[in-house]
Parts: sequence; C-alpha cells; structure tokens
Amino acid sequence: MTVVSGRPVDAADVLRRAMRRHPAGVTVVTVPGPAGFTATSFVSVSLRPALVAFFLDESASVAGAVRRASHFGVHLLHQGHTEVAQRFARSGADRFAGRAWHAGPADVPLLDGIDHLVARTVSVWPVGDHLQVVGEVVGASTYRPAAPLVYHDGGYATAAPSGQPAA
Repeated sequence: MTVVSGRPVDAADVLRRAMRRHPAGVTVVTVPGPAGFTATSFVSVSLRPALVAFFLDESASVAGAVRRASHFGVHLLHQGHTEVAQRFARSGADRFAGRAWHAGPADVPLLDGIDHLVARTVSVWPVGDHLQVVGEVVGASTYRPAAPLVYHDGGYATAAPSGQPAA
C-alpha cells in the first residue's frame, strides 16, 4: 500500500494518474499474423547492438502472437496518424482492414507510408503484469520529417521543437 498525504491509496491508481501527466511517443507494434497494437511504452535500449524494447499487458489479445513472433515492426506515428493510433488501440476489431500494408522481413506487417523499424526478437520476459519484449533492429524506413504524435493526459497531441538546445 502506498501513502499519499497521510492516506493509504492503491499504488496502481497513483501510478496510472501520474503517468497520464507524462507525454509519451505513440507507436504501433506489428507482428506476423497479421496482429498489431498501439503502444506508448517503446524505448531505445542500446546503440551497439541496436536494441529497442516495448511492454505489453500479458492479457492483451495480441500477447500470444507477440510471444510467437521471431520479428516485430515498430511504426513511429506522427501528426496525422491519430486515426491509425485509435484503430490499433481498439479491441475486437480487424485493425488492418482498409489500411494499406505489406509483408516485410520475416513477414512482419509494415504499414505503408509510416516510419518504421523492424527488429529480431531477442527476449520476451514477464515483468509484473506485462511482457517486456527486446529486439535487435535489422531494418528501418523513414519517409518525411513530421511532428511526432504523443499521448498525454488521456488524449493525442503533437510535439514541436522548443527551439532550446538539449542540455
């Protein structure tokens, strides 16, 4: 149990509320099947070797397909991709219906016209109630610069450079 302002509260609820305040880049992860989902828990892990990771709720409908996949794609969404993010966040829908895509390396579904990475799965580990999936980047495509799509406080937004150099 966590204590906030002298009162016991549910730690999961505190974390959920706090994380709503933290903007996160929006991605769509895809695996052969085709299967895919919207994710904000995507990170770069290492440059040498080039490793990336994402986290997925173990009870998600795509968890089995992710566990079986030898490779996965990560699509880096930007301004204008809100509909794509919403589509791949829906449960029970054919997320690929009406969306142009093609099979990439290892049959990974790649959404046409969206920047993406393709990675070979190197580990899948349970972490709490989620799976941590780490992959080595084996390919990438970028199309055009655009403001990234972010998720913040329960909604989608875009981010723009502040004009200030990073410290």
